[in-house]
Amino acid sequence: MRQNWWKILGVLLVVYGIVFGMLVPLKPNLVSVSPRSATPGESVTLEVIGYNTSFLGAAPDSGRDELGARAGAKAWVRAGDGLAISASEVKIKDDRRATLRFDIPSYLPDAELEAGEAKTYPLILSTPNDGSFVDAVGITIRQANTPPDTETANAGWTGGIAKGDLYTSDKMTFPYRGLLGETIRNTYFHVSLWFAMMFVFIAACTYAVKYLRRSRGQHITETSIVSYRDRADFWSVAFTSVGMLFGILGLLTGALWAKYTWGSFWSWDIKQFTTLIALLIYAGYFALRAAIQDPEQRARLSASYNIFAFAALIPLIYIIPRISGNSLHPGAAGNPALGGEDLDNTMRMIFYPIIIGWTLMGFWMAGIKYRLTVAQEKLDLRHS
Repeated sequence: MRQNWWKILGVLLVVYGIVFGMLVPLKPNLVSVSPRSATPGESVTLEVIGYNTSFLGAAPDSGRDELGARAGAKAWVRAGDGLAISASEVKIKDDRRATLRFDIPSYLPDAELEAGEAKTYPLILSTPNDGSFVDAVGITIRQANTPPDTETANAGWTGGIAKGDLYTSDKMTFPYRGLLGETIRNTYFHVSLWFAMMFVFIAACTYAVKYLRRSRGQHITETSIVSYRDRADFWSVAFTSVGMLFGILGLLTGALWAKYTWGSFWSWDIKQFTTLIALLIYAGYFALRAAIQDPEQRARLSASYNIFAFAALIPLIYIIPRISGNSLHPGAAGNPALGGEDLDNTMRMIFYPIIIGWTLMGFWMAGIKYRLTVAQEKLDLRHS
């Protein structure tokens, strides 16, 4: 049991990631706002539809309006620091539907915005039950007339959001991303499998280097008929096999994710393309081993090839997509992947542990593959 604690930990971390990754709800937000445009100097009524919202829910001791909704729902169109207009009327229809009325000022709060130019402002909604959330698309307003000065442009937008206006929620939730929706949960499978793949391939490359550095002589003991050097080769093959498995699973989960976010399983995105090339290079490792009959020559050439494959993996997966600037994946064109735009603290509580879990399971699987190879090698040597 003491020797297997890390295997148990790996299984527990993966189970933890799967269970909490699938069960924790997404933060409330808006999936529909209609209309998406407004005219300065006029009133506009927005019909909004929420996601995971509970507009009608309320605590037993809270006040309620004539529709039975908990009092205090608020909304704003935000134009910048200290610049916003609050909804003059908020009507709750049910848990997911509400109407927001805004009286748009005569000018937009941008003195440099000329007549006819439009700008999009985020919509903020705050309710006691759901907390506060932002619809980044919001509404688009077209400047009717060029304001004479900044003070005139900001008039009507200086109400802002006062301290205490925004409700908070203590619920454990994942961030809502309009493009991703529920598919954001695939982060725990697609992305974490890629991280685990990298760690496993590092181990494979390490053992390839060890094989090339170890002596050619057979180190035979009373309990072993397999050389110390060959064991490094077997470990390298085992780790490379598991790394390929994780890479294929990462590619498949990525294709499935792409279908629901980009519209097709394969769009020849630069990162999809370079990842496919990297896996094909590693596939060549197994083709090379199958083509060479001499065991020592096979092990030596495949170890050298493994080092080359890992050296190619880093630029193909991490460097080329970033410098290309046109990838649909996060991490391109200066957008740091796994930063605040992609993960919040709640997701990190599950994302990092499941990476460790997949990695430990990968090492466990490689160990099983290694022992099977050693056992088969011993049987072959005894019968030869």
